[in-house]
Parts: sequence; C-alpha cells; structure tokens
Amino acid sequence: MEGILLTQVSTPIIGQAAWLLGKIMDGIYRVMDGVFGVQNLGVCIILLTIIIYTLMIPLTIRQQKFSKMSAAMNPEIQKVSQKYKGKKDQASMQKMQEETQLIYQKYGVSPTGGCLSMFIQFPFLWAMWYVIRGVPAYVSQVKDVYAPLISGIMASDGWQKIMEGIGKAKPILMDPSRYDYTKTNTLIDVLYKFQTTTWDTLIDKFPSLETTIESTMKQLEHMNNFLGLNIAESPWNLMKTSFASGAIIIGILALLVPILSGLTQYLSIKLMPAASTGNDQNNQMASTMKTMNLTMPLFSVFMCFTLPTGLGLYWIVSAVVRTIQQIVINRHLAKVPMEKLIEQNMEKAAKKREKKGVNAKNINEMAQKNVRNIKEPAKNIESDKAKEEKIAAAKRANANAKAGSLASKANMVKQFNEDSKK
Repeated sequence: MEGILLTQVSTPIIGQAAWLLGKIMDGIYRVMDGVFGVQNLGVCIILLTIIIYTLMIPLTIRQQKFSKMSAAMNPEIQKVSQKYKGKKDQASMQKMQEETQLIYQKYGVSPTGGCLSMFIQFPFLWAMWYVIRGVPAYVSQVKDVYAPLISGIMASDGWQKIMEGIGKAKPILMDPSRYDYTKTNTLIDVLYKFQTTTWDTLIDKFPSLETTIESTMKQLEHMNNFLGLNIAESPWNLMKTSFASGAIIIGILALLVPILSGLTQYLSIKLMPAASTGNDQNNQMASTMKTMNLTMPLFSVFMCFTLPTGLGLYWIVSAVVRTIQQIVINRHLAKVPMEKLIEQNMEKAAKKREKKGVNAKNINEMAQKNVRNIKEPAKNIESDKAKEEKIAAAKRANANAKAGSLASKANMVKQFNEDSKK
C-alpha cells in the first residue's frame, strides 16, 4: 500500500479539490521562495487560507442573504405549520407544501438556497485539511528535502525492519501489516510524522547517517517554523518538550494554538446571522443548532492539542478571515432594505427562467391564453325539453285535480288571486 500522505486523497470531488489546492499551495511556496526568499510553510498556509476564503466571498454573501431572508420568512412558515399542525392526510400535507412554496416565491428564494452554498464550499474546506495534513504530497520542494535521507536509509543494512519498528510505535502508528515499507512514499509518510524524540531514535538506529539526518531536520525545522513553533508537531508535544527543557514561551505559544482556535471559531459562529425559527424553546432544530455552535469550538480545542500545529493555524486563520468577512457583509446587508433584496432575488429568478426558455411575460401570456380557451359547458337541449314537458304535465294534472285534494285547493287559491286582481 502506498503512503497515506503522499498518495493524494482520491475521494471523488474532494480529491480533485485537494489536487487544485495543492497546486495553489505549491505555487505559493515557489513564489515565496523564488521572489522573497521565504521558505515557510506557516506563511503559505495563511496565504492559501486567505485566497480560498476570498474566492468564496460570493458564496458567503449568498448564504448570509439567505439567512437574512429566513429571518423574515420563518415566522410566516411557522404560521403555515401551525395551521396544519396534527393534520397528516395527503390533502392537508400537499396544501401545506403549496402554501410554504408560495412564501418562498414571495421572497424570491429557493428552499435549498442556503444549503447549496454550503454544499459548494464543503469539498474545498475538507480538501484544505488533507493538503495541510500531507504537505509533502502536494508541495514538491518539501518532498525533495527527504530524498537524500531516504536514499541513505534504503542503502543501509536491515533498514526495513528498523523503519517498521519505528513506524509501528508512537507517535507514528503505521502498522507494517497495512503499509508497504518498501515504498518511498511510505517512508516519507513515516518521516513526516517524526517528532523531536523520534529523530533522536533514528540517529541511534542509523549512526552513519547522523549528518544527513541532522541536515534534513534543520531544513524541515526551517520550513515548519512559525513564531518558534514547529507546525508539523502537535501543540501537546510542543508543550511537553518545551516545558521540560525550560522553553516556557514556546510552551505558552503552543497552548495558545488550541485556545485561539476555539475562541475564533466561537466568535465566527456568533457573528453568523441566525434565522428566526419562531419559539426557539420549543423548536428542536434551534436547540440542536445551539448545541452544535457550542460543541464545535470545544471539539476544535480538543483536536488541536493532538493534531499538527499547522492544522490549528489553519483553523485560526480561517475563523479570523470568516469573522472579518461576516462583519463587513453584515454591515452591508444591514443597509439594504428587505424589499430591495426581494427585488434582486425576483430578478435573478426571472433570469433563470429565461435561460430555460420561458420568461415571466411568457408565463403570464400563457396563463391568460389558457383562461380565454376555457369554454362554457354546452347546454343540453334534450334535457331542457324534458323539463318543459314535465312542467306542462304537472299543470295538466293540477287542472284535473280531484275535489278536496291539495292540488284542487291550490287551484282555488290561485283562481281567487286572479279574480282579485281584476
């Protein structure tokens, strides 16, 4: 089996997104190195994050517009839900769907409007995680740093058993039964997970390669150093080694990574426009969202302690960028009247219909034409004649009514009224 990092993620859509982001990351590194002489993966992660979220601004604006619309629509949707509450028959359910759809049409939005933006963003945000987790798989210059050391290791006697022993232990945990240690990519995957103590172990196992190992370590430390932190190591490991060696400042900086990750994500979530859902206390969805908004930042703090610091840096930067975007977008949308947003949505909906070949004018004309084409039901001449014959027969029967019957008395009253009028 190939290495998990250098064998780039092949999941459909996410794999393609990771390939694209990897190319951008590689390009950023080359420009920073060639133009500015900066070989720093932390800076590259920051720049890549800013670029990605800048490109996603149109989707972010669309999502926040939908959230603002939802705040206005949801009270009306709640009224419709209450109107048909407890009614499970097909006719009532269909009527409720129709009335709900009319509300969406009134505001010029689609029920899936908010989900679509998130669906488009998701593959790229998930792909970012793969790229940062497996930098050597996407940045060729980082992969090249390992080449001399890999050659030296594979030229040593008994190297495979030694590397398998190192790889199956902590912090690598790559079981030889699952990974092929004869592959170069697998060895680079193993080395990419090395921490300070693991490099010391490698020197003990390959003393003849001490110079090459130290040279590789220095190059990687130079690339991965960001504000004194090695972004390839976890904050937890950095805290343990720095506090043990007396480097208190490094330990504090490492501790700040997960804390800042949680705080910035919480702030970003708080600034997101929340859609009104009626009575939140009785609304299960609102309760679930509140729980997620609290647990996600806490989960981020927990994960940041054990994952590479580079991922924590990405989460911090992405949350800061989102926060700035949301502040700017929220201020802009606050100045736009709801009527203007509805008008814009209606115009976009009309353009979509025109692309499909039917515009609003055609729809109106077709509706009027259909109304004109509705014909009055043809009169049944035969039934009219039958009715006239029945009336005539009834008159004859009344004229020949027997004395003392109701019909004869009715004739007497009729005759009396006629005589009175003369």
